[in-house]
Amino acid sequence: MRIFCISIAILTLLSCKHKATDLNSDAPIKPNQFVAAFKVLENNFAASDSSILSLADTVAINHKQLERFIPDTLLKRLLADDRKATFHPIGRIDKTNEVYLLLLSVHNKKKTVTVIVQDKKNVFLASKQILLSSDDGYKHSFALNREPTFFVLRERIISEKESKFKFTKTGWAYNGKTFIAVVNESNERNDNLNAIINPLDTLPRENMYSGNYIEDDRNFISLRDGRTSQEYLFFLHIDKNDGTCVGELKGEMKMTDSTHAIYSFGGDPCVIDFTFDRNIITIKEKGSCGNRRGMDCFFEDAYTKKKEPKKKVIKPVTVKIPVANISKMLTPVKTKTIPKTDKKKPVQPSVIMPKSAAPKAEGNPYIN
Repeated sequence: MRIFCISIAILTLLSCKHKATDLNSDAPIKPNQFVAAFKVLENNFAASDSSILSLADTVAINHKQLERFIPDTLLKRLLADDRKATFHPIGRIDKTNEVYLLLLSVHNKKKTVTVIVQDKKNVFLASKQILLSSDDGYKHSFALNREPTFFVLRERIISEKESKFKFTKTGWAYNGKTFIAVVNESNERNDNLNAIINPLDTLPRENMYSGNYIEDDRNFISLRDGRTSQEYLFFLHIDKNDGTCVGELKGEMKMTDSTHAIYSFGGDPCVIDFTFDRNIITIKEKGSCGNRRGMDCFFEDAYTKKKEPKKKVIKPVTVKIPVANISKMLTPVKTKTIPKTDKKKPVQPSVIMPKSAAPKAEGNPYIN
């Protein structure tokens, strides 16, 4: 009997130890208990506005629990003035310095998925809304990888017979301070806003391979001078399948020999090989570049270098002058020297003397 009681006590203690945290209660819980309520997402994850409710945990999170672990401004935005809104944990991703929690909120039949980032001490760092269901005629969905990058997609079919659809895809990543857009693709372009802006266009292009290599006006790669003659900045843009597969990549390539270069950035799974053959550059995708382009096209193509317009050279104008004229031009011109004129002396008044008063001079014939 004593052994039976001890066994019951041990089982009771074990059951208490592994008892799941009651998130629906307003009783205080520890930060690690709150995080542990979000199951770990081991692999890539994807969901749509129509399936997310079935993929989330059925356990509801009490508003009081959220108040303890997320800022009031975020909670107010999630509630959207609806105190009847419900919250459910979807899952989490554990990284070296951060923890990503995916939270589903449901209010007025609308579903929203928000990513909450915390540090290892469970201090809130940032948040990003990645899914918002809407009655706008689009299907809304999201997907994430292990980096993690969060891809937000909206799409609608415009022709089932021809399998044509309109879409917009944006990829978001946390950079240690905030979420930044790392992918931006769409075939819903406005014709007036259709021009592609080349961010490297005005940079120097004096090195051997610097210039613009094109397939057409929507598929090209631009190379510009890097820090040394063995480094090049590049901007690659592709637009395939009638605009249904778009991609961009900007970075720095390094020459591995006289005709080969590579793009490989620490932490980025995307790796590109470049091969130069006269005025043609061939690119080949080696790593995983899916977060920089559409899923149905790759960074694999060849581009021809565009000829630069010749710079206008201003030639000096030659004027032919007859030799006779040249000799005249070289003959010094004689100039007339105008003598200086003295100032006119004042005229003294003449004095007429009488003959008797005039002095007599002997031998002077003019004097009587």
